[in-house]
Amino acid sequence: VQLQASGGGLVQAGGSLRLSCAASGNIFGLMGWYRQAPGKQREMVAIIESSGSTNYGDFVRGRFTVSRDNAKNTVYLQMTSLEPEDTAVYYCKAVKFITYWGKGTQVTVSS
Repeated sequence: VQLQASGGGLVQAGGSLRLSCAASGNIFGLMGWYRQAPGKQREMVAIIESSGSTNYGDFVRGRFTVSRDNAKNTVYLQMTSLEPEDTAVYYCKAVKFITYWGKGTQVTVSS
């Protein structure tokens, strides 16, 4: 199983980015996004079950939306109103019996 993330980059504060993560293999259960900033622990950004049920980190405050396309085994993260504190490497995660992680994509938000 491989997870291929894309969509990271450099954006100004207040801007938007859309991350995508395509997973090889069959349909997964939980999929989602985590992030890790320098010197900090990895934290959950948003997760979504195959049913569509979602959960977000407290810091999201309605700014991000996670979605998925089960036919494509792809999970998305639409991020708006980005803040410098959102700067981190964003990792996608997929679970089917075991947990799989993508390599991460850098998101940098300038002030």
